[in-house]
Amino acid sequence: MNKKSIGFLSAALGAIALIGAPAESYGASDIANFYKVKGLRMVVGSGAGGGYDTYTRTFTRHFTRHIPGQPRIIVQNMPGASGIRATNFGYNKAPRDGSWMMATYQSLIDENLLGNRKVKFDVKKFNWIGSIGKTHHLCVTWKGRSKILNLKQAIGTPLTVSATGRAGNSATVPLLLNQTVGTKFKVIAGYSTTGARLALERGEVDAICGLGYSTLMSSNPDWFLKDRINVFAQIALKRHKDFPNVPSAIELVSKQDRKVYEFFGVAQQMGRPYVAPPKVPADKIKALRDAFNATVVDKAFLKDMKRLRLSTDPLTGQEMEKLIDKLYRYDQAVLNRVGELFGIAKSERTYACKKFAKDPKVCKKK
Repeated sequence: MNKKSIGFLSAALGAIALIGAPAESYGASDIANFYKVKGLRMVVGSGAGGGYDTYTRTFTRHFTRHIPGQPRIIVQNMPGASGIRATNFGYNKAPRDGSWMMATYQSLIDENLLGNRKVKFDVKKFNWIGSIGKTHHLCVTWKGRSKILNLKQAIGTPLTVSATGRAGNSATVPLLLNQTVGTKFKVIAGYSTTGARLALERGEVDAICGLGYSTLMSSNPDWFLKDRINVFAQIALKRHKDFPNVPSAIELVSKQDRKVYEFFGVAQQMGRPYVAPPKVPADKIKALRDAFNATVVDKAFLKDMKRLRLSTDPLTGQEMEKLIDKLYRYDQAVLNRVGELFGIAKSERTYACKKFAKDPKVCKKK
């Protein structure tokens, strides 16, 4: 065999070896180089100053240390329609190379099943990175201006409540209470998260219902520390330890509607989710998940969170996937009841179930 043939054969064998090499041979050093050069953009689906924004900016300060390459992280706010705008963008237009993540609203995991055609995403196809903590929703009035001290007193009493978009908890929670408990909340939507709180302080509205306790403790600690508000209701599967004498709405509803609250309780367990778009390479998702898991136990991160009065109760990406799987196997009878409560047309519910349910058989149940 001449030298030319030997050279050709060596090159061919080298190419075959390269093609057959496992993906991990391009592992950590290449991922570190990617993030060092490319960086990471973290989009927040709400405006500046809200709970998601505060949590995310605190989280990213520490997250970068645990990502290979320790990239620069740019936090970008993309408010609109209670997170729908950002989540639509993340699903359809965001880069799929691992350089883009999002802090989205927990309530959006329900929207596919509820037939909201404004959403242009399938939550099952996102890459779930992790959640910093579960949420616990409260209803509050301003002391000195309102005589409402508990949920029973709110029943039948017309009250205005400030809200962000129609898909956010500050709108859906009051509407749910109207239908299941008998309150008469009138939702005034269109505020920013910060604006909704200011509206209560200024007396523009009577109450806020559906904001997370951890958000309020961080953004407005004086409300609690200086005893400026009445916490008159909780929306959770059980009472929070800080409010043992304040009833949770689930205690006052029918057996049928308890299942509705349990359905929405899945979203509360999802807390403050971080996601990456669909079809991101598996090695990048693993790197981001590993970095997330390391961050939420980082002593410096936990110290920072404590200083800002931000609670943590993390979930891994895998745990979040299990919750979503549970949610999308829900009995259609429960979804029909949710649809009735929120005035969602049966045709929309049927469309949603057939398109998104894990098991199409549940769509036949009445």
